[in-house]
Amino acid sequence: MDKTKRRSLNAWLKQQSKLAKRWLMIAVGLGVVSSIFLLAQAALLATILDHLIIKHVDKSDLIPYFIGLAATIALRAICAWGKEIAGYRCGEQIRVYIRQQILEKLRELGPAYIKGKPAGSWATLLLEQVEDMQDFFARYLPQMSLSVMIPFIILVVVFPVNWAAGIIFLITAPLVPLFMALVGMKAAEANRKNFKALQRLSGHFYDRLQAMTTIRLFDRAGAETEVMKGASEVFRTRTMDVLRIAFLSSAVLEFFTSLSIAITAVYFGFSYIGELNFGHYGVAISLLSGLFVLILAPEFYQPLRDLGTFYHAKQQAIGAAESIVEFLETDVSEVQSGTHDLSNETGIRIEANDLSVYSPDGTHLVGPISFSIDNNKTSALVGPSGAGKTSLINAILGFMPYKGSLKMNGIELRDIDHASWRKQISWVGQNPLLLHGSIKDNITLGKQGIEDSAISQALEDSFAEEFVEQHGLDYSISDRSGGLSVGQAQRLALARAMIQNGHFWLLDEPTASLDARSERLVVEGLNNQIKGKTTLMVTHQLAPLKDVEQILVLQDGKLVQSGDYAALSNQDGLFSDMLKSNLQQAQANKGNLDA
Repeated sequence: MDKTKRRSLNAWLKQQSKLAKRWLMIAVGLGVVSSIFLLAQAALLATILDHLIIKHVDKSDLIPYFIGLAATIALRAICAWGKEIAGYRCGEQIRVYIRQQILEKLRELGPAYIKGKPAGSWATLLLEQVEDMQDFFARYLPQMSLSVMIPFIILVVVFPVNWAAGIIFLITAPLVPLFMALVGMKAAEANRKNFKALQRLSGHFYDRLQAMTTIRLFDRAGAETEVMKGASEVFRTRTMDVLRIAFLSSAVLEFFTSLSIAITAVYFGFSYIGELNFGHYGVAISLLSGLFVLILAPEFYQPLRDLGTFYHAKQQAIGAAESIVEFLETDVSEVQSGTHDLSNETGIRIEANDLSVYSPDGTHLVGPISFSIDNNKTSALVGPSGAGKTSLINAILGFMPYKGSLKMNGIELRDIDHASWRKQISWVGQNPLLLHGSIKDNITLGKQGIEDSAISQALEDSFAEEFVEQHGLDYSISDRSGGLSVGQAQRLALARAMIQNGHFWLLDEPTASLDARSERLVVEGLNNQIKGKTTLMVTHQLAPLKDVEQILVLQDGKLVQSGDYAALSNQDGLFSDMLKSNLQQAQANKGNLDA
């Protein structure tokens, strides 16, 4: 990572810290108050020893000093506790904000962009990498201020006592941050590589976990184990590099601080035996002044040592921030929404002219094509796998950049408020996504103000009432529709689309993977709902399309045929070929069942 990029990432991190400035100032303030109690503690301790060793004062006369010493120690502990709490709150507030930024960016980019990376990579970005910024905001940033303020306060107190000791502190102090910076440059690069390795490992692991059944079916367990082993080994090596640098930096800092304290101790030692006679202000160096300065010597360097310890947190945060900032700076200008509100529209007409669809990275996927989907009409989009159907659907939904013209009710999509457009859409896909929660939560998706009568009507119309009555609306569903069959999950998804009550229905293989009874119920429920509404159906099953007003046939991103079922089935072309293949497959399946 070059210096310019490191500086920009550091500036971005500091900019985020302004969001929790109050907590940051509290942490720094408590650290300063603790340093004042430290001075009092050092003075009391030096006075007690001086009275006991030099003046031979009776111990009972020193009880107030001992009480004062205990009080200062307790007050310092309270300040340290408060400083930790304030630092944690600072980091927590900023981490929540950064996660919100990432989630908002994901929402803007949409599912088409999200699918470009493994789910494990997004989990690492959103969880581990954001979490690794905690120590930077909670400890490093407050310590940056304290590493300047506390030594300055100690110098202000030490110089009037002994200027020689003050000069020793002043000269040796810069050695700590100097070597800290030298070691830190290497630490940032090691952390960056470590996060990249973690992203790869998370992506590999999550994808293989999802595909476990397929891996076993094709006897690929051994090969995939080797892939995982390789990714794990890379991550192990990167982690050990980070730890090695962390231990090296600690050793370097301890060496220089110990050397500086030793120089101060040697100076006072030689002064007491009369070998050195400077540093005082005309009065011989007493045990009280010497003890006071020597007690403060380790505390003078302690903020710098703590900064060195937390400096590793800074490099860790910079390494984590690289991917986050890179993602947050992803250009969304091509998929940004406009301001026109479609919420009050009572019908939807879609018109495309010379439409070309592109991937988020600029790869051409579909087009140029021209078509129209009339209001209150049902259209179907068919074509072989890879023809561009999903890309076209994502463009219609506002998730993919496009060129040419794509209008909804005569208004260009890029000028429409996408949130208002999506409120007009009722979507039923082939893999119903049910969330962890109750049946009611999954139907309403957390929307407030939906009456129970509307929910009951949707359940009845989607033929989901029969099993919902058995379980109840509060029945808990786990992730990936756990606890329900595929057919039941699809009927709940249909009920959810009915609650949405959009004027544009988008059906993406809604009956795929369903048994005969579930398919019949879902189809009947859909047919009752899409009457009088604009509908686009994406399917590979062509026989049920006999009553569809318009069929669009895609191949290799081009619109090769369009028309109704009767016209397309009687002319040579892709549709008739696909129809013959469908019929042959249906006959083969029937023969297998008969056998």
